[in-house]
Amino acid sequence: MKCIVGLGNPGKKFEMTRHNVGFLAIDRLAEKHGISLNEAKFNALMGTGRINGERVVLVKPLTYMNLSGEAVRPILDYYKIEIDDLLVIYDDLDMVPGKLRFRPKGSAGGHNGIKSLIQHLGTAEFKRLKLGVGRPPHPIKVVDWVLMNYRKDELSELNETIDNAVTAATDFVDTDWLALMNRYN
Repeated sequence: MKCIVGLGNPGKKFEMTRHNVGFLAIDRLAEKHGISLNEAKFNALMGTGRINGERVVLVKPLTYMNLSGEAVRPILDYYKIEIDDLLVIYDDLDMVPGKLRFRPKGSAGGHNGIKSLIQHLGTAEFKRLKLGVGRPPHPIKVVDWVLMNYRKDELSELNETIDNAVTAATDFVDTDWLALMNRYN
């Protein structure tokens, strides 16, 4: 079984913010594959189903970003999912908007959701799909930027990014990791 986690913050207030691209990707992935995100367990909204014939659990932690690991660890334990079968989708400030990149491991790089996952999983060696949101223009602070709603003129690019992330996450389920990185990076 695979576990695909999208990072974000719960609630309408945060729905269309840069920090929520992980949630947006999970919502669209669930829609594409007919998986209902209707289970509220382990402090997460989740749903199970099949993608490309493989069993998957899609997860949106409801802990707020900086406590994401508190939701993900119990889900992996409950379903007996190996770290190697986990994919985390999240925003990356250091990549231009619209770009996506798979990474097999890495540091938190200042991302509090990833920091929490590393703490609760006990390792930084888990697969990631990073979605570029870019750095804020001066004088906007980083925290304000990631919690700022996308502007109307950015929505077309956001939709394309989410569509690309859904295709990439779908391929993650049954594609060799090196082939996946070569295809998308």
